[in-house]
Amino acid sequence: MAQSYLPLVVEPAELAANLATENLLIVDLCRPETYAQAHVPGAVHLDYRQIVAARPPAMGTLPDEAQLSETFSAVGLTPESHVVAYDDDGGGRAARLLWTLDVIGHRHYSLLNGGLHAWLNDRQPVSAEPTQRPRSRYAVKFHGTAVADKNYITSHLRDPNLVIVDTRTPAEYRGETRRAERAGHIPGAVNFDWVNAIDQTRSLRLKPAEELKRALLELGVTLEKEAIVYCQTHHRSAHTYIVLKSLGYPRVRGYPGSWSEWGNSPETPIE
Repeated sequence: MAQSYLPLVVEPAELAANLATENLLIVDLCRPETYAQAHVPGAVHLDYRQIVAARPPAMGTLPDEAQLSETFSAVGLTPESHVVAYDDDGGGRAARLLWTLDVIGHRHYSLLNGGLHAWLNDRQPVSAEPTQRPRSRYAVKFHGTAVADKNYITSHLRDPNLVIVDTRTPAEYRGETRRAERAGHIPGAVNFDWVNAIDQTRSLRLKPAEELKRALLELGVTLEKEAIVYCQTHHRSAHTYIVLKSLGYPRVRGYPGSWSEWGNSPETPIE
């Protein structure tokens, strides 16, 4: 396996200095029209819909192994690839890709801090030429440690060594905004709105690590506990997953069914 040579959260200048590095795979999850206008040189475009599967009422579940094998082979992913992902909507789409890589045991990846906004605002080079990578043969196998499903959460609701982090808006968390049959949150979950990790004044980069750690610790999200993150479709919470990883949290899981599954399941408990 290739060694990771970029940090989990990489700055535009550091990526720009490594664009010619062997085994680098840059993945753009922006809208197609944005990619056609300007993207990081050498980046391949990936449609976000290819890495999520709608199984109503759960709208953000994982595609199956065969589908992901095809998706990743089409963009040229190999076991040696170091993936750098970015988007133009705050990092949620890019983080969902990185979480998916964690699920399949692909450990070499980075999030471009601030995504396309930071890249453009830092005046890094751009290209309008689409990139086609040689097709690979990437065989996906799921590993369980990055995923929490409904049964896993139900069986751990009263586990003192686990904390559930609801990354939706406070109105969704409190049940004032309803986006499923039932409103509210998973019992015992704490609320950390995913946008609270993003610095709007610094091109959508992550806020300083110490500030993020302080906010999470105040909610009881401590390093010794396993953390499970969820939102509506594990788009926003995928971003928080990467935030927690970047802060050194050793045990983090994402719940892909999220509230679209939990809130539409008549048997699940709700607060």
